[in-house]
Amino acid sequence: MRKIFTIFILSVILLSCESKQQVDLIVTNAKVYTVDEGFSIAEAFAVKDGKFEAIGTTSEITSTYEAKETLDADGKTVYPGFIDAHAHFYRLGLQQQMVNLVGTKSYEEVVSRIVEFQQKNNKAFITGGGWDQNDWENKEFPTKDTLDRLFPDTPIALSRIDGHALLVNQVALDKAGITTQTPFEGGDIEQKNGELTGILVDNPMQLIFDAQPKPTEDEMAEALMTAQKMCFEYGLTTVVDAGIDRKVIELMDSLQQHRDFKMRIYAMISNTEENLNYYLDKEPYKTERLNVRSVKFYGDGALGSRGAALKEEYSDRHGHFGALLSPIETFKEVANKVAKSKYQLNTHAIGDSANYVVLKTYDSLLKNDPDRRWRVEHAQIIDEGDFKYFSKNIIPSVQPTHATSDMYWAEDRLGADRLKEGAYAYKKLLDQAGLVALGTDFPVEQVSTFLTFYAAVARKDTENYPEGGFMKEEALSREETLKGMTIWAAYANFEENEKGSIEKGKFADFIMLDKDIMEVEENEIPSLKVLETYLGGEKVF
Repeated sequence: MRKIFTIFILSVILLSCESKQQVDLIVTNAKVYTVDEGFSIAEAFAVKDGKFEAIGTTSEITSTYEAKETLDADGKTVYPGFIDAHAHFYRLGLQQQMVNLVGTKSYEEVVSRIVEFQQKNNKAFITGGGWDQNDWENKEFPTKDTLDRLFPDTPIALSRIDGHALLVNQVALDKAGITTQTPFEGGDIEQKNGELTGILVDNPMQLIFDAQPKPTEDEMAEALMTAQKMCFEYGLTTVVDAGIDRKVIELMDSLQQHRDFKMRIYAMISNTEENLNYYLDKEPYKTERLNVRSVKFYGDGALGSRGAALKEEYSDRHGHFGALLSPIETFKEVANKVAKSKYQLNTHAIGDSANYVVLKTYDSLLKNDPDRRWRVEHAQIIDEGDFKYFSKNIIPSVQPTHATSDMYWAEDRLGADRLKEGAYAYKKLLDQAGLVALGTDFPVEQVSTFLTFYAAVARKDTENYPEGGFMKEEALSREETLKGMTIWAAYANFEENEKGSIEKGKFADFIMLDKDIMEVEENEIPSLKVLETYLGGEKVF
């Protein structure tokens, strides 16, 4: 009798095991912010073939599924993989191969870093970036004199932090054929007392770029792999690369198919005649890791370099309004071309004048086309009467750390009234559009997703300044911020059905943090750590 009973129990156990569904990974004992429609919190989930198979309690998942690998989260919090809705992924990687000027507190420190870099690298053409004269005691643009003296035979080109101004020496100017008589539109070739200062703003910068040696394919591949590593460490599983050429896109595709390049990329193709002619007549190109279906257009420059196009003059420079980088008719022609294609148009617009032109053009073209999801990148300074144009079809794509980086000097540029009326107005944009897509704009800002989150909810720097928060009425809630970094960013990419939340059938892109970003003390947010990053159910960090 005992033998029969034992056989019966064994049979039940075997049948029970056989009845469980086989999956690749089970995560248990977690606090899972699913970011689904109800913003529900789960405890466990199963992953199969790179996608979420089921979400529920630990008991429900373990009684139904059996996995090759089980991860006990031990109460840690899990979130969908973060999506950076606006960054410069390829440029971030390239910048690691150049002299790093981020955080310099004076022009003297800039020069010191260049000298140290060149002693180690002996470059034939020195490039670098990250300087910001607004962080220096002397807030005027630097001049090339010191560089001319120290490097009389080696060309130098150094990008301002926002990528909208260059400091170059005389050798670089000569190499690019730039003189005091060089014609230009949309930007500036700065002169003082009839002589070049070495500062170029916006469009004329291209003359220098054309004269620089191009990176080799190996250097390009190294840049992509370096940027991927940096992004995985901050929980990013999808990055929107805002403005890249066909050559970079095709290299990304090749590396994703044949090498260990795993990052999911939403590519905005740069607005060049060559790119538009190649892509717009074709269907958007889509794989599980690469989505090429948008065009990036630059409307104006940046506020820090006074290149943003304003309706009224700059408060700190009489008679200066900034500038559109292309004639209005050129922008409208491109917008019409994109409207006739299946591609999305995403336009950089900082100043209220640039935003007005972009919003009016979008509105006229999209009235009878309700699901094009064209984006305004930055949407930084908006006239009060122009907020009405934003919607789920004209999407604000903003970068919260721009507010906390610019807050020290933004009032100097705009004046108090214009600043309060519609600058860095993320909450007002959200209320009007119903969503905001959040990004960093790295390497203009730091890669850190936690600084993005902190700037959105606290509107402070990491020194707790200002005490009450910068224009705190425009702060986002933690739930809104998490959505802006996940499901809303996915929506802005036409990818909300495949990523942005932890739901059955979506890519199993998720991260685990050391503390709960939704509940931790506000001042702890910048120092949070990603413990693990998973892409398609595979641990990548």
